[in-house]
Amino acid sequence: QVQLVESGGGLVQAGGSLRLSCVASGRISSSNSMGWYRQAPGKQREMVARITSGEIRTYGGSVKGRFAISRENAKDMKIYLQMNSLKPEDTAVYYCGYGVGWYLDFTSWGQGTQVTVSS
Repeated sequence: QVQLVESGGGLVQAGGSLRLSCVASGRISSSNSMGWYRQAPGKQREMVARITSGEIRTYGGSVKGRFAISRENAKDMKIYLQMNSLKPEDTAVYYCGYGVGWYLDFTSWGQGTQVTVSS
Protein backbone atom coordinates (compact mmCIF):
# COMPACT_ATOMS: atom_id res chain seq x y z
CA GLN A 1 0.00 0.00 0.00
CA VAL A 2 1.16 3.51 -0.86
CA GLN A 3 0.34 6.57 1.21
CA LEU A 4 0.31 10.05 -0.31
CA VAL A 5 0.41 13.41 1.46
CA GLU A 6 -0.02 16.67 -0.44
CA SER A 7 0.94 20.17 0.62
CA GLY A 8 1.33 23.64 -0.83
CA GLY A 9 -2.18 24.69 -1.75
CA GLY A 10 -3.60 28.08 -0.89
CA LEU A 11 -5.03 31.33 -2.15
CA VAL A 12 -3.27 33.29 -4.87
CA GLN A 13 -4.16 36.11 -7.23
CA ALA A 14 -4.52 35.52 -10.95
CA GLY A 15 -1.12 35.56 -12.63
CA GLY A 16 0.60 34.28 -9.51
CA SER A 17 2.38 31.03 -8.78
CA LEU A 18 2.10 28.12 -6.38
CA ARG A 19 4.10 24.96 -5.87
CA LEU A 20 2.41 21.75 -4.77
CA SER A 21 4.29 18.87 -3.19
CA CYS A 22 3.38 15.25 -2.66
CA VAL A 23 5.26 12.66 -0.64
CA ALA A 24 4.69 8.98 -1.33
CA SER A 25 5.62 6.28 1.17
CA GLY A 26 5.04 2.57 1.47
CA ARG A 27 5.41 -0.19 -1.11
CA ILE A 28 6.47 1.81 -4.14
CA SER A 29 7.09 -0.09 -7.34
CA SER A 30 10.30 0.61 -9.25
CA SER A 31 8.13 1.11 -12.34
CA ASN A 32 5.50 3.66 -11.50
CA SER A 33 3.81 6.88 -12.38
CA MET A 34 2.65 9.73 -10.19
CA GLY A 35 0.82 12.88 -10.91
CA TRP A 36 -1.86 15.42 -10.20
CA TYR A 37 -5.53 15.49 -10.96
CA ARG A 38 -7.94 18.25 -10.00
CA GLN A 39 -11.64 18.61 -9.42
CA ALA A 40 -13.56 21.84 -9.38
CA PRO A 41 -17.07 22.12 -7.89
CA GLY A 42 -19.65 20.60 -10.22
CA LYS A 43 -17.01 19.29 -12.64
CA GLN A 44 -15.41 15.95 -13.31
CA ARG A 45 -11.92 15.17 -12.10
CA GLU A 46 -9.38 15.96 -14.80
CA MET A 47 -5.75 15.07 -15.32
CA VAL A 48 -3.34 17.94 -14.75
CA ALA A 49 0.08 16.29 -15.07
CA ARG A 50 1.71 12.88 -14.81
CA ILE A 51 5.31 11.76 -14.61
CA THR A 52 6.65 8.23 -14.87
CA SER A 53 9.65 6.66 -13.18
CA GLY A 54 11.28 7.06 -16.59
CA GLU A 55 10.71 10.86 -16.47
CA ILE A 56 8.06 10.84 -19.19
CA ARG A 57 5.75 13.78 -18.59
CA THR A 58 2.17 14.29 -19.75
CA TYR A 59 0.12 17.45 -19.28
CA GLY A 60 -3.53 18.33 -19.56
CA GLY A 61 -4.26 20.68 -22.40
CA SER A 62 -5.38 23.57 -20.23
CA VAL A 63 -2.12 23.72 -18.25
CA LYS A 64 0.51 23.11 -20.92
CA GLY A 65 3.16 25.78 -20.88
CA ARG A 66 2.11 27.05 -17.45
CA PHE A 67 2.58 24.05 -15.14
CA ALA A 68 5.62 21.82 -14.70
CA ILE A 69 5.82 18.48 -12.93
CA SER A 70 9.02 17.06 -11.46
CA ARG A 71 10.02 14.27 -9.12
CA GLU A 72 12.68 13.15 -6.66
CA ASN A 73 13.38 9.44 -6.31
CA ALA A 74 14.51 8.68 -2.80
CA LYS A 75 13.40 6.53 0.10
CA ASP A 76 10.17 8.51 0.13
CA MET A 77 9.34 9.55 -3.40
CA LYS A 78 8.32 13.16 -3.93
CA ILE A 79 6.70 14.96 -6.79
CA TYR A 80 6.14 18.64 -7.32
CA LEU A 81 3.81 20.72 -9.42
CA GLN A 82 5.04 24.21 -10.21
CA MET A 83 2.03 26.27 -11.26
CA ASN A 84 2.67 29.59 -12.97
CA SER A 85 0.40 32.16 -14.60
CA LEU A 86 -2.51 30.88 -12.56
CA LYS A 87 -6.04 31.63 -13.71
CA PRO A 88 -9.34 31.62 -11.79
CA GLU A 89 -10.33 28.51 -13.74
CA ASP A 90 -7.42 26.66 -12.10
CA THR A 91 -9.34 26.82 -8.83
CA ALA A 92 -9.95 23.26 -7.66
CA VAL A 93 -8.95 20.60 -5.19
CA TYR A 94 -5.72 19.05 -6.43
CA TYR A 95 -5.14 15.37 -5.76
CA CYS A 96 -1.86 13.51 -5.90
CA GLY A 97 -2.04 10.03 -7.35
CA TYR A 98 0.19 6.97 -7.72
CA GLY A 99 0.03 3.94 -9.94
CA VAL A 100 2.11 0.89 -10.78
CA GLY A 101 3.58 1.01 -14.25
CA TRP A 102 3.68 3.94 -16.63
CA TYR A 103 0.24 3.98 -18.21
CA LEU A 104 -2.20 2.31 -15.85
CA ASP A 105 -4.75 4.19 -13.77
CA PHE A 106 -3.70 5.53 -10.40
CA THR A 107 -4.58 3.23 -7.52
CA SER A 108 -3.63 5.42 -4.55
CA TRP A 109 -4.73 8.98 -3.87
CA GLY A 110 -3.97 11.69 -1.40
CA GLN A 111 -6.65 13.63 0.44
CA GLY A 112 -6.29 16.69 -1.77
CA THR A 113 -5.18 20.26 -1.33
CA GLN A 114 -7.27 23.31 -2.20
CA VAL A 115 -5.98 25.82 -4.73
CA THR A 116 -7.97 29.03 -5.08
CA VAL A 117 -7.12 31.66 -7.67
CA SER A 118 -8.81 35.02 -7.27
CA SER A 119 -9.45 37.36 -10.17
